[in-house]
Amino acid sequence: MSIFRDIKFLWLLGSLILVAFLELLSFSGFQLERSLAFPFFLFIILFIGHQTLKDGLKALVNLNFKSINLLMVIAVFGAFYLQKYEEAAIVIVLYNLAEKLEDFGIEKSKSALLSLAEKMPKTALIRGQDSLVPVDQVKIGEIVVVKPGEMIPLDGEVALGFSAVDESSITGEPLPKDKMAGDKVFAGTLNKQGYLEVKVSKLSKNSTLSRIQEITSQATKEKANTQKFIEVFSSYYTPFVMLLALIWAVVPPLFFNASFHQNFLDALTLLVIACPCALVISTPVSIYSAIGNAANKGILVKGGRALEAIGAINAIALDKTRTLTFGTPIVTDVIAFGNHSKEHILACAAGIEAQSEHPLAKSIVKAAKQDQMEPHAVENFEIRVGKGAKADCLVCQDKHHCLGKLEFILEEHKVSDEVLKKIDELQEQGKTVIIICTHKEVEGLIGLLDEIREESGKVIQKLKSLQVYPIMLTGDNYAAANAVAKEIGIEEVKANQLPEDKARAIKELLSKYQKVAMIGDGINDAPALALSNVGITMSDLGSDTAIEAASIVMLHDHLNRLPFLIKLGRKTIQTIKVNTFLAIGIKIIFIALALLGASNLALAIFADVGVTLLVILNSLRLSSYSPEY
Repeated sequence: MSIFRDIKFLWLLGSLILVAFLELLSFSGFQLERSLAFPFFLFIILFIGHQTLKDGLKALVNLNFKSINLLMVIAVFGAFYLQKYEEAAIVIVLYNLAEKLEDFGIEKSKSALLSLAEKMPKTALIRGQDSLVPVDQVKIGEIVVVKPGEMIPLDGEVALGFSAVDESSITGEPLPKDKMAGDKVFAGTLNKQGYLEVKVSKLSKNSTLSRIQEITSQATKEKANTQKFIEVFSSYYTPFVMLLALIWAVVPPLFFNASFHQNFLDALTLLVIACPCALVISTPVSIYSAIGNAANKGILVKGGRALEAIGAINAIALDKTRTLTFGTPIVTDVIAFGNHSKEHILACAAGIEAQSEHPLAKSIVKAAKQDQMEPHAVENFEIRVGKGAKADCLVCQDKHHCLGKLEFILEEHKVSDEVLKKIDELQEQGKTVIIICTHKEVEGLIGLLDEIREESGKVIQKLKSLQVYPIMLTGDNYAAANAVAKEIGIEEVKANQLPEDKARAIKELLSKYQKVAMIGDGINDAPALALSNVGITMSDLGSDTAIEAASIVMLHDHLNRLPFLIKLGRKTIQTIKVNTFLAIGIKIIFIALALLGASNLALAIFADVGVTLLVILNSLRLSSYSPEY
């Protein structure tokens, strides 16, 4: 919403123009008669600043000398005492204008977060019913109908239909995702094409979008370390300036025969200049803007502290499985021995593994189907948990087959040196090796490797270019970890790490690099995530455990946005520093001018509001900050 549509802002702007015009006329010698000026400017002050005056007087009664509103009350009453009615009106109008601009800045930077709530559908159509019902009345297990062009009202699973669904409201991913029966869908996402029937899996209050909105809203309330420091600083700074102004107004007239009128005016000018408005808002507007920007790109940052921390890191520890890799094994090698072909080996293995639920088995079956091979029919299937499987193949001449890891095969069969050598070669590459054999011989080997994310190598290179040192922490064996690390460019690898080992490794990295982030799946990495300066989790949509696990959540496994996140954190820190420098630097200059008698009340107010406006505009730039990532 444009600020120029805000009635209060328009009143403030109109009042400012009027008062500023009368102030300029006073410089040329034209002034309203006192009998007219007093009630006229008093009306403007009470109309515009009644709440400010009320809060200031309340602070005075409570002896709360840290209140900025108290400074405004003193400035207004002092200006009236000196019959500087125009200055009194400018003080209160510009102060309230600055407050309004601050509110607008925070509101604008929160807009990305508030838009999440606005996207939530309010009603749903239950299958078999003619009228819409409120989403909070829909129960788990009910089927809701979603037509093309409609928002999906609740989290659930597609029961019927096929469509492309735009999930950008949650993930920031611009390309729609194909959805069919069995696929998960989420509230607040858009059904682009086909007809869908969705079986509800979560109540509206527990939907993924509601949880994201709740977490992101809470994040804006968690204060950054810089913000806490500035608030503490201001709580001492404001009373100190009030004391200094009191001394300036009283001591020279009492002891040095100075003009009380002039010193009182200089003291008022000092109080107005010293108002720490720009300093106080320099951090929160920046934090709101940056968190909103991250939320638009599918990254939940749980507070300013996490944002500052990610911008300050020198090293990052990365889990391998489901972070740098998909966590899904793929068939990389099919090696045949004797007179057998690779096609025969894969088809026979797929026939045996078709009856198993093991991830490796599913990968072998999937590889056979991708190569358009018909899995062999088998009978007498027998599984050995953690070892392998046996079955009689109805296609092969030698019916009996064993399939599994080397230890399992060696229980009943001999393995030649040639096969052992090939197994060693594959394992040195970090691959899992499955052997298929008959009573007579080993027919072939199948090598599988955890599939590396396409973007992993690019992300590691970008981290290095940002002077962030990457380290792999994984529970996988060293051969598998080293193979992935070598492929994507990571030099330091810590493998065979249990959760407690990862926690110990993070402590060592903190000692070495001071500022360290950890990125993992948010479950078995929880101790390491908690010990690092900032924990980041890669979360598939709908994973409540992962969403709760870390300080930053990268939705939909967007590893490629990690460099952007670091750049955003650094840009936020830089913006806060610039804001703080502007706020304090200009204050010091004008305080010095006030103490030398070279400033005035109107100039002080314009300087204060000007700095506040600069700080707000500089902070809002973070909401559209979008470097390449």
